[in-house]
Amino acid sequence: MPLDPEVAALLERQKSLPPRSSLDIAATREMLRRSGALAGAPPALPRVEDMLLPGQLRARQYWPTANDELPIVMYFHGGRFFSGDLESHDTLCRLLAIAAGCRVVAVDYRLAPEHVFPAAAEDACRAVEWLSKQEVPAGLAGDSAGANLVAVAAQAHRAAGLRCQVLIYPMLDATCASPSFAEYADGYGPAAIDMMRGWSEYLPEGSDPCDPLASPIFAQDTTALPPAFVLTAEYDTLRDEGEAYARRLVEAGNHVQVRRYLGAIHGFFAMPGALHLARQALRDVAEFLRWRLGVPDATARQYPHG
Repeated sequence: MPLDPEVAALLERQKSLPPRSSLDIAATREMLRRSGALAGAPPALPRVEDMLLPGQLRARQYWPTANDELPIVMYFHGGRFFSGDLESHDTLCRLLAIAAGCRVVAVDYRLAPEHVFPAAAEDACRAVEWLSKQEVPAGLAGDSAGANLVAVAAQAHRAAGLRCQVLIYPMLDATCASPSFAEYADGYGPAAIDMMRGWSEYLPEGSDPCDPLASPIFAQDTTALPPAFVLTAEYDTLRDEGEAYARRLVEAGNHVQVRRYLGAIHGFFAMPGALHLARQALRDVAEFLRWRLGVPDATARQYPHG
């Protein structure tokens, strides 16, 4: 399928911007914060609070209602392991809380190169340990590098009672060897060189790229994992590794939904203010979360529209 017209127009506008590969760490982080505007205007919520998880790990909680007994979705942001924070994904987490009818806890895990592997994985596991002690249904969600952390934490905490996991165009394979990595190497948003830079910033020299704590697609045992929704984008370097991981989960006997969004690029999910495909994907993810976490459809507001 050709690029979605809205996606093609977005890529055309981005041609005037410096290539990601030319940006230093600080500029990359600022670019991702600015791109948060593509999620749209941040909707008001009855309650938003910053908090500290064990280990002085910063997080932010979003309540779509005043009910403290709501199920929890723990969200890990993308950003290739060296960018992204609570601000870059603030609007997206607000929208997800509203659409899923769940409390969302966004985790501000440590970033490379200041904190290299396995710091982010350790933070994700520490956050899920806290989550497992909450007395409400709970699941995980994340995009790109954040989806990597979802997969890692789900594998490490099979006994945590997690109801589900959502992997949004997950970054799972540090070898960068899948066919889509070459097929969509340039011209479709984040390029192959950009993804490879993320791995090079995250993994110290001499690291094994097949270490399952870094590349969860290489885990020997993928049985008994939470039901998964795996979202991929047609024009994405990471498409094939996400779909390969979904097949591994299915073959291991797990419940899996996988959906490839035709005409979409990496990062599109975070752009519901600009792309109808993102609004549809957000609704699909929210529907999966409501189903798995036992949230009645009537408790979630129909947002975003269009």
